[in-house]
Amino acid sequence: MTTVDTTTTANPAEGQADDVARALRQAGISEVDNSSRRLAEYSTDASNYRVVPQVVVFPRDADEVEAAVRVSLGYGVPLTARGAGTSIAGNAIGTGIVLDYSRHMNRIISLDPEAETAVVEPGVILDSLQAAARPHGLRFGPDPSTHARCTMGGMIGNNACGSRALAYGRTADNVVSMDVITSAGTQFTAARYGRDGLPSQTSGSSAGALLAQLSKLVDTNRALIRTEFGRFGRQVSGYSMEHLLSENGVDLARMLSGTEGTLAIMTSANVRLVRAPKATALAVLGYPDMAAAADVVPALLSHPLVALEGLDSRIVDVLRARRGEAAVPELPAGAGWLFAEVFGETQAEAEAAAAALCRDGDALGTRVVTGSTAAALWRIREDGAGLAGRSPAGAPAWPGWEDAAVPPEKLGTYLREFFSLLDHHGLDTLAYGHFGDGCVHARIDFPFETEPSRMREFMLDAADLVSRHGGSMSGEHGDGRARGELLTKMYSPEAIALQAAVKDLFDPADLFNPGIIVRPAPLDADLRVPAAHRLRTNLAFSYPHDKGDFSTAVHRCVGVGKCRADTTGSGGVMCPSYLATQDEKDSTRGRARVLQEMANGTLVSDGWKSPEVHDALDLCLSCKGCSADCPAGVDMATYKAEALHQKYKGRLRPANHYLLGWLPRWADLASHAPRVVNALTGLAPVAAIAKRAGGIDHRRELPRFAPKTFRQWFSRHKAPAGRRQRVVLWADTFTDHFSPAVGQAAVAVLEDAGLRVELPVGNACCGLTWISTGQLDGAKKQLRNTLDVLEEALDEGLTIVGLEPSCTAALRSDILELLPEDPRAPRLAASLKTLAELLTSLPDWEAPTLEGVSAVAQPHCHQHAVMGWQADADLLAGAGASVKSVGGCCGLAGNFGVEKGHYEVSVAVAENALLPAVREAGDDAVVLADGFSCRTQLEQLADKQGLHLAELLAAHLPGRSLSTAVPTPTPTPAQTAATEATPVEKPVE
Repeated sequence: MTTVDTTTTANPAEGQADDVARALRQAGISEVDNSSRRLAEYSTDASNYRVVPQVVVFPRDADEVEAAVRVSLGYGVPLTARGAGTSIAGNAIGTGIVLDYSRHMNRIISLDPEAETAVVEPGVILDSLQAAARPHGLRFGPDPSTHARCTMGGMIGNNACGSRALAYGRTADNVVSMDVITSAGTQFTAARYGRDGLPSQTSGSSAGALLAQLSKLVDTNRALIRTEFGRFGRQVSGYSMEHLLSENGVDLARMLSGTEGTLAIMTSANVRLVRAPKATALAVLGYPDMAAAADVVPALLSHPLVALEGLDSRIVDVLRARRGEAAVPELPAGAGWLFAEVFGETQAEAEAAAAALCRDGDALGTRVVTGSTAAALWRIREDGAGLAGRSPAGAPAWPGWEDAAVPPEKLGTYLREFFSLLDHHGLDTLAYGHFGDGCVHARIDFPFETEPSRMREFMLDAADLVSRHGGSMSGEHGDGRARGELLTKMYSPEAIALQAAVKDLFDPADLFNPGIIVRPAPLDADLRVPAAHRLRTNLAFSYPHDKGDFSTAVHRCVGVGKCRADTTGSGGVMCPSYLATQDEKDSTRGRARVLQEMANGTLVSDGWKSPEVHDALDLCLSCKGCSADCPAGVDMATYKAEALHQKYKGRLRPANHYLLGWLPRWADLASHAPRVVNALTGLAPVAAIAKRAGGIDHRRELPRFAPKTFRQWFSRHKAPAGRRQRVVLWADTFTDHFSPAVGQAAVAVLEDAGLRVELPVGNACCGLTWISTGQLDGAKKQLRNTLDVLEEALDEGLTIVGLEPSCTAALRSDILELLPEDPRAPRLAASLKTLAELLTSLPDWEAPTLEGVSAVAQPHCHQHAVMGWQADADLLAGAGASVKSVGGCCGLAGNFGVEKGHYEVSVAVAENALLPAVREAGDDAVVLADGFSCRTQLEQLADKQGLHLAELLAAHLPGRSLSTAVPTPTPTPAQTAATEATPVEKPVE
């Protein structure tokens, strides 16, 4: 038998990889990629491990999967099946061929409402299946926290469970049958065969011979299987041999679920659907600590539970610190909570059931919630893996010992001993999990950078602890590379030998995911972080939360893959380019993987100048959505700026960096003769030359400079008498030179609120365009000048109001990491407010009535990430407006959508959420867009004039209307020359 060495210390042999890739193409597979950038993206999943494949394949159908298996066998190259890559145990990476099912094999083949089943390809995302089943009152029962991006193939491979497995069982319990292929090319349908055993009608086929030998193995080891396998619900580790017993119906489909692609790979599956509850309610119970919460679990299991989850208060503290108090609904007193979802025939019955559970819970405090509040609490639980990615002390926390499970009646005792063991090893964790099933998630602050051996020492002791309590090393995510070595702690040598015999029967060449479950690699082999080099010197950003180390920063990405999910419906932004292309390279995770490989230095070997780094970052919009939406706090906009800065340091840059990156300088020059500049750039030949020279897409219109800047207008503005409270209105480049109407409207609103408006004496620039193009030395120069200009206002304790969200965000966030040594930077960040933040903080201010206003709002990505949009939402709701807030990005994103090579993606991003929402709202709806980029994108793609919040409020001040109170917006090139000849701004006084 051939044994494949699973330890990877260098890159795969290029010669063999090229031969395998060529053979795969010749076999008829249409998408095969063995480029170094692609291999970097697939070198890890959501685990701690780095294993570089030889080639990545994106099969389109079962025939291409079968072709890949043939090549694998012919070349003796391992093959690993992969869905969304959200596996935390290292079971979706391999040294040979990686099959990514998620791109093409993602079809729901059929859905039978009467039979309550669905046939799916392995790449179907769980939420897609739920959406298809929902109109029929059905759903797939198990729902991992990654439901928005995990695939059915991955769920079956790992025997995933999720929060609601308490009611619906594990994935294995919901698989009717599956079509599979073995490494020898044997294809058959695995199903439930009943008490009579495996079918005899196939005895003459290769599948029949396989099943006959399997049946003999079971018969020989029947007593062993009955005593060691299937002892409790969450015994997921190892092969679930109990399903092959006659008393359990000899169900091969269930047995293959959870085998992690080591025995056979799936091409389709028939899965069982269940009736969704008619009504649910969520009971939240607070306890002194997590162990105390676990003690109560057995007493609650008799209630009509759908889910019973545990959550550490320190995870909630992380969310509050990152996103503010408003991100967390009110919770009962306690340092640990149980989330108990119950069901009923009616909503009243469900809420009564929740109240009854609370009475039996012996809790410090309780609360029953439904609707959006319950959904918000569930989102916290779903983001647990990322939110727990830092220990309470701020150190990175890692999977590995991620989802051990014990019988629920032993959970409280287990947790106390588990926390004591952590203390003994000098480690910490934020625990949460499926307490009703006895399954605990724990990301632990293993010191990989300094002492990686402590992971092994702890996990061996933790495995002994779980075994003493009759538990399982894995309760839902599989064993993978993290826990395969530990199976000898929970299984006898005879049980281990039986599982090896099953592996040899299905996969005699040991080609399918070798080193997983059977003959496992050491749990501390191929660790990613210890193999990475530290990147601490000559960085432009300070990375204060990552020890000043770029390598530590990019390793924040642990691969949970939320960037692959479309969260725009709930107001999320991340990751707009992935949603447009559906390519892993354009996800936040894919980019982080390439940067991690740059830190490793072998596969991506030319540092900051590596072409793989440029390719990975090219379609990053620098929207900063990931900095808020990624549970691990990845900030790809910052990483991209740093990478560009390092790559072009002391070198000639692309032309667009000078044209777009220095836009404030060109705007200042243009302000001396704006009509002349507009006239010249309005000429088609001149515009074409300018675009070509500046790296601008020919389909984009050049911006039009306002005939009169906002500062020029304000210099002649007469403020009303009697105003006492002073406020500084910061005239950013976009407001000053392109949208002075926004500034004028803001003056009107602020003065109506009884404030005395002042402008800074001097030109203050946030350096945003320098930052987005990676010209960070220039950005620092701009920021220091801005601090000089605003220093007097800071010393006087004045509030500074920002109107352009991206510029405001730069002075609230980027400045802190670019100028960490300047004490004025945090003072400015604290003093700078958005218009809505200031107005809603004024005790006597009343918003003008917006009754009857129907609006679509596009919160700017940077505002979403840094300031949040809650103040705007509260203001608009309080004023009576009916507003639909759109998630996602507008797609222009500053310089991104203007640059050559980005137009199609820019449009696709806009079509994901913004443009459909605008079309649906109709012509009469107001479109709120505070960002200059957002308004520009709307004008150019939808012929729609967006309004800033200031303009909307000013239009509804007493005695004013939209047509008279708000200055006419700056015209686009498509507007007539006669319009341009008329003064653009009308005074608001």
